This record gives sequence, structure tokens and C-alpha cells, in this order.
Amino acid sequence: MKRSLAERTGEALEHAFALAREIVRAEEELPAGTSADVSGGIHLGPAGHELSEVLEALRRVVRATPSSAGPRFFNQLFGGRVPVATLAEILTTLTNTSMYTFKVGGPQILIEKEVVARMAARVGYAQGEGILAPGGSLANLTAMIVARNEALPELRERGFEGGRHTVYTSEAGHYSTKKNAGLTGLGRGNVREVATDRRGRMDVADLKRLLAEDRAAGFCPIMINATAGTTVLGAFDPLREIAELAAEERVWLHVDGALGGSVLFSERHRALLEAADQADSFTWNAHKMMGVPLSCSAILMKRRGLLDKHFNERATYLFQADADELNPGTRSIQCGRRNDALKVWAAWLFHGDEGFRERVDRLFALASYAAKQIDADSAFELLARPESINVCFELKGHSSAEICHRLDEERRLKIGFGQVGEREAIRLVCINPDLDERDLDRALDEIKTVGARGPGVSSA
Repeated sequence: MKRSLAERTGEALEHAFALAREIVRAEEELPAGTSADVSGGIHLGPAGHELSEVLEALRRVVRATPSSAGPRFFNQLFGGRVPVATLAEILTTLTNTSMYTFKVGGPQILIEKEVVARMAARVGYAQGEGILAPGGSLANLTAMIVARNEALPELRERGFEGGRHTVYTSEAGHYSTKKNAGLTGLGRGNVREVATDRRGRMDVADLKRLLAEDRAAGFCPIMINATAGTTVLGAFDPLREIAELAAEERVWLHVDGALGGSVLFSERHRALLEAADQADSFTWNAHKMMGVPLSCSAILMKRRGLLDKHFNERATYLFQADADELNPGTRSIQCGRRNDALKVWAAWLFHGDEGFRERVDRLFALASYAAKQIDADSAFELLARPESINVCFELKGHSSAEICHRLDEERRLKIGFGQVGEREAIRLVCINPDLDERDLDRALDEIKTVGARGPGVSSA
């Protein structure tokens, strides 16, 4: 007898949870994946396979895949796991809902509205709006499109007419700014990289100079991109000074808070985001400091109505019921859009504002501890006092890139490197609150162990 869809789905879930438990148990010792060769088992062909064969293939692939939740993972700006959010992600996959209309999304649309409203309120956007996006790059792209169209109101219909337009971001800003300038027709070559101070923050005097020079040369400034939590140093640009200059120059101010937006939960550290409410738009990645599963980003607008104004298109085959307020597809750069709201909502429901405050404060405390240990150890050189959760340092006499490659090849640590001034730094990202001081001590010991086997090439 043919089994029902519910029976087949239930069996698949039982196997999935069994495999998940196996992987989670292994994360303590195998956080970087095993050395198992799976290359021979990933090719697709004309014939199907038995469920047991597919399950075994999944087991091999997942066991060989790096896990960002293990105690040896410091490589990216995300890590750890919020179990209730993981559960919500699984349920999202089961319902397989696209988030463009209330008709098909139902209560999920209301949940996204609640999440976005809470985020906007945290920024200080009393009458703001927003939408979730699959990653900070797309959130930043959305902001740039709106900024462009606000500065050039006829452009959406007529396109460019030979004008010269500029965008400003710090030399430590995310690469998506330059990429998005190319995608939107503003031109990568028209992105001005503003100098940074010794802490990695945008130099406002240099920004002011560049604006004046460009205006004198006949350019039209479109947008200033301030960064709240740079990728390497985790630095926060001085938002109040930048906001005052942006208002004076009448230029759109966007805050890329992909990493640092969650600091708004912390009373102890939220001064880093002072004047965030003066920005016109704000990007916030819940999959970073909030620990929500990848990917989940929000683009928030200070003024309501801008997303509809710049992204809505008539589509009677899709938008057939309910007011546009309940149809997020009228405000999104996408059509089909996965449900990223439920996992944020579930995590927020579980933790509350206070839980996220504790989480963020814990991350800062871990980074502070790591910095103190590095500073006190003569084998290391701390290259910058951490402003948030990124700790940048060198193992003296060694190439940081080479050390990181060795750690990865030997499956000791997942950790990356980046440029700090003229130096190449090991970048330890303290973004998993489930780690403790012993995990950090072990990570530093692993770095010294690899370095002790032979001299590298110093990046100094």
C-alpha cells in the first residue's frame, strides 16, 4: 500500500533528527569537519537511490562539513546555536511558505511585521518600516537603491542621463558597497573610500574633504555608508558626527549594522550606536550577534512608505487580496522570499530583550578576556584594543595567513586573518556565547602549538 505524504515526511524527520543528534554530539571533537573524502559520492545521475543510501550520503556530507557551532570555530561573524531558532527553521522548511502575500503567508506575515517593528524601535525609528532580506549585502543594496532614487527621483523611469554620482564609505567598510554601486549603475569607480583613524573608524574630516572636492568637481553625492562593526576590527564609525555632516550636506545616511546592530540591546555598549536614529536606513543581521540561523537580515527605513514607493510593481496575478500593508512583496527587491521571520520571532520570544542583552554583553566580555590573555603573552602581539567582539593579533615572527592555513589543514581551529593597517592579523571572532574562557585559552594554545613547529614569515 502506498504510504501517505505525512507518513513519508514523518520517517524522513525521524532520520533527520537522529542524524542531527549524531552531528551535534560530534561537534565537540570534530567542529571543522572530518577528513572523509566525499567527492566520489556527490555526483548525480539518471537513476534514483534507496532512502537508506541517500541517508548514508547525507551522513558523510554533513560529517565532513565544518560546523559553526563547535568550540573551535572563530572564523566568521556568526557562530553558536540558538536551539529554539533552529526548531523554528525546521518548521519553516516544512510549511515551505513564500513571504510575499498574506494570502499564502498568513500569520507568518504578521510575525515578520512584529520582528521588523521591534528592530526599528530599537534603532529609534518611531515611524519606521523594514523588511527581512537574505543577507547584509542585499539589505545594503536595497538601501542604496532607495538612496539613489530619492536623490534622483526621475531615474527609476528615465535611467541615468550622464550625471556623475558618488557614494562614500570607510576604507574598512564592507565590500558590498562597491559591489552594489556597480549593480545599481552608480559605478564602482564612484565609491569614495574614506580614511580611518587608528581604531578603524571613519575619519569624518576626510569625509568632509571628499564631499567638498566632489561637489566642486560637479559630482552629486548619493549616499554615505557608515559602518557599525567593521569586518576585521569590529569598529564603529562615529555616527553622531557623520549624521550631522550628512544632514548639513543633505545626503542619505545608511548605517551598515550587519554585525553591530544587535549592540542596541546592550545598555552597557549601545553608546557605540549613538545617533543611529538619525540615519535614513539601517541594516541589521540577526544571524550574527543574535545567533539566529543563516541567513536573516533586516533593512530598516526611517521614513514609512519608501520601500513601497521604490519597489512596488503591479502584478494582479499575485497581489489579489488584502491591503499592500499585508503583502510584503510590494516592498521587497525579491518576489519569491523564504520565511526568515519565524526563527527570529521564536528566538526573541524565548530570550526577550533581556536575554539578548545578556548575550551581547557576554560576547563583549569574551573578546575582552581574549585580548587580555593575548596582551599578557609574550608570544603574541595585540594589534588593536577590541572595540567590540573581534580580536586582532599576531603570533610574533609568523605569517598570520600561514598560521590560519595550518590550523585549518590540521583541523585544529577555524579562524581567519585580515589586514590591520600594514599588518596581517589573526582575527579571533568571539560571537558564540556558549564558549567559555577555557575554549579561548585552548584556541590560543593551538595557535602557539602550530607556530612552535617552525618559523613562518612575519607579516610585519
